[in-house]
Amino acid sequence: MQTTFEEFMERLAKCFEEKDFRETMSVTLTRFNISKFAYVSFVKTKSNNPKVITNYPDKWAAKYLKNTYHRFDPVLRRVGSSDEPFHWPTEDNAPDLAKHGSFLFEEAAAFGICRGFTIPIHDRGGQVAAMTYAADEADDEFLQTTRDNTQALQLLATCLHIKARDETSNAKLVDGVHLTNRELECLQWASRGKSAGVTAEILGIKTRTVRFHLNNVRRKFNVGSINQAITIMAVSRPDLTWLHRDKL
Repeated sequence: MQTTFEEFMERLAKCFEEKDFRETMSVTLTRFNISKFAYVSFVKTKSNNPKVITNYPDKWAAKYLKNTYHRFDPVLRRVGSSDEPFHWPTEDNAPDLAKHGSFLFEEAAAFGICRGFTIPIHDRGGQVAAMTYAADEADDEFLQTTRDNTQALQLLATCLHIKARDETSNAKLVDGVHLTNRELECLQWASRGKSAGVTAEILGIKTRTVRFHLNNVRRKFNVGSINQAITIMAVSRPDLTWLHRDKL
């Protein structure tokens, strides 16, 4: 267990994007024979949807957010009022979950999410989040695994939350869209006419990493080109004083 946790922390330290967090958690959970997870954080976003990091099937995740299921998801409702981990949907001491969320559980099961173990997270800053570990079968093995490893799973959830929270708090709001520091750096250098290769040299990262961040920017702004993203940034006039002035 010590080795697993050390490897997790080493990988987590290098996480900055949703993809990084997803891969890190997915790899770590294989040590517990858990295949699926979903981290949900109730931070303000332009769409008013929660921040989600998950390896759930894309179609289910998209449907969940599109239909704003988080507004009446009984699991998340319980997270808001309790800090005790719980299983769903069949735990004897949680009849409210089955009563108010049966259709949601049925829809999730159709996508291979049949049973879950949710850990509420209430941090000292007042932020609420949740980590759910899920199984594609309602079997006793999953129940036993989560019960035997509750403390370890809580620790993984808390560490990921702190790292993800800090990355979000360091993000900059541009025209109502959160960009990470790295995304904004890459966009700023692109606005100065620097190619991905030159930007990579300036920032000390790989060219493909720069392209990755710029693609994220285009996706977040829902535009087809970096020039369009640059225009949005110029109009928004974000505070860029955090940039390294010795590189400007």
